[in-house]
Amino acid sequence: MSSSSQARQRINALLDENSFVEIGALVTARNTDFNLKQEETPSDGVVTGYGVIDGNLVYVYSQDASVLGGSIGEMHAKKIVRLYELAIKTGSPVIGMIDSAGLRLQEATDALNGFGEIYLKQVEASGVVPQITAIFGACGGGLALIPSITDFTFMESEKAKLFVNSPNALDGNYKEKCDTSSAKWQATETENVDVVTDEESLYAEIRELVSILPSNNEDGDTYQECSDDLNRACENLDGATADPSIIARQISDNGVFFETKREYARDMVTGFIRLNGATVGFVGNRTAVFDENGKEAEKFSDKLSAHACNKAAEFVNFCDAFDLPVLTLTNATGFGTTKCDEKHVAKAAGRLVFALANATVPKVNLITGKAFGSAYVIMNSKAIGADVTISWPDAQVGTMDANLAAKIMCDGKDAETVSKAAAEYAALQNNVKSAAARGYVDEIVEPADTRKYVIGAFEMLFTKRDERPAKKHGTV
Repeated sequence: MSSSSQARQRINALLDENSFVEIGALVTARNTDFNLKQEETPSDGVVTGYGVIDGNLVYVYSQDASVLGGSIGEMHAKKIVRLYELAIKTGSPVIGMIDSAGLRLQEATDALNGFGEIYLKQVEASGVVPQITAIFGACGGGLALIPSITDFTFMESEKAKLFVNSPNALDGNYKEKCDTSSAKWQATETENVDVVTDEESLYAEIRELVSILPSNNEDGDTYQECSDDLNRACENLDGATADPSIIARQISDNGVFFETKREYARDMVTGFIRLNGATVGFVGNRTAVFDENGKEAEKFSDKLSAHACNKAAEFVNFCDAFDLPVLTLTNATGFGTTKCDEKHVAKAAGRLVFALANATVPKVNLITGKAFGSAYVIMNSKAIGADVTISWPDAQVGTMDANLAAKIMCDGKDAETVSKAAAEYAALQNNVKSAAARGYVDEIVEPADTRKYVIGAFEMLFTKRDERPAKKHGTV
């Protein structure tokens, strides 16, 4: 199989059957330096066109590694830019399939200019239409910026490579020591990748994501008929406090949950659920991951790490840009205490505050566990703009753990006095009812009724209008 047919096969594997229409099939390279001949560059190394996924219009480009390694030259870039122009005009997602040696050296400044033109169109499309990148082969150098400007990135688990500098070019490193371009490393160590899987599953994952997202920032038609009972009870939901991804599946219509950045900052869960047919952004603090036998497979601190804050902030910004309501699950007691966190967490937490406070979409916060100190404040509390705050009865809201508070307040006193003060503090200050008495919590609901109340809150907020002071944009 030639790679040219492979580039088309990838498109056909992704789109609804027989729906692909190619644009610019006859385009070839114009440059003739270094004996570059036109017949050697069919489609100039990229197949572009449009088709449908579950009936939704999408624009797709797929790089052809059999043509000069799929490298980007002047006309190659122009085809991608043309696709973006159509996508912005019609309000439809763009999906790029990357398999490329990078910049076409034979075309020098023309190729560099082409890179810049693609970046410019990506920036124009950002927040207007969803942009998805799927990496099947190499995606290196300046090409690595393409997924970083798009909204979602998928990597094929074996052959895909994502890098700015290759592993061998890094000081003190070589590929065998640490393959920094591998899908595994990129997904866990950087904020670049949402899903890593085999090629076949990758198409299914992209299709699922496209069907759950709006086509553009003004598309109010992302609702599906909801066949799930709106009042369905979710038994034993409080048993999943440690892992909000389980709660997401339990409360969502028919268990739909598309998790984003799955392997990165796993102490924060982000993704999309459906509630009464509508897509809702989901964000939650995670302290454990369970295996199929319900045993704890991975444990995290209940502190907000810098990586977790950045992950959540970026996700909330996407939701706000595309008018998707946001549901947050709060279970955090403070901020990460590693040296790395101390370097970055203040700025990252500031980004999360900004993203949530700045978002004008309906925002609901569900307190499932401990909500202590500033970590509680920045996890979508009433103070920074949550429209509705719901809590489970056993949740705790306060400045800090009661035992710690008692030790500080009763410094130098005997153990009995300290433990008495701790019990009093827990009853008076950390009890969720004391937060509700002051209006910081709107509703205290049984865990089993969570789905019903969350849907009710978003239904009530459906017509929300929220004006902000006139400005060009914020700077955080």
